[in-house]
Amino acid sequence: MTQTQKPVSRRGFVKIIGGLFGALGLGAFAGPAVAYFWPKKLEEVPTEPVPVCPADDLKVGDSRTISYGRYPALVLHSPSSGIRVYNAICTHFACLVKYDGENDVIACPCHAGFFRSEDGTVISGPPPKELASIPWFIEGDTLYIGGEA
Repeated sequence: MTQTQKPVSRRGFVKIIGGLFGALGLGAFAGPAVAYFWPKKLEEVPTEPVPVCPADDLKVGDSRTISYGRYPALVLHSPSSGIRVYNAICTHFACLVKYDGENDVIACPCHAGFFRSEDGTVISGPPPKELASIPWFIEGDTLYIGGEA
């Protein structure tokens, strides 16, 4: 006995393709939604020191923004106060701050907040308090932040 397959009609083919695209679209939506509700575990502050770069690579007037647990850290080399490390999140509206090496200040681009590079205190703008300082140290020829500084 032989079985014969019925050919798929145009309407059936379109339904199959539509179902595949619908499933693909649902998966594209569901993936990020699931990731939002179950984010990867990020420590508030890492327990181990985080390497930044070779100490000689951070020239005067330069800065680096480094992933440091849940929030990024701003590592800068100020001409007036040397190496400093701060939480890179503005205390006003949680924007990412940047170091302006030309003027030796830390600037928040969102609402024109400015902080001193020496101690992270507010110079001007709406930020209500200073940037949190993060300990740092050099071991060998590598600059580290956090840990036992």
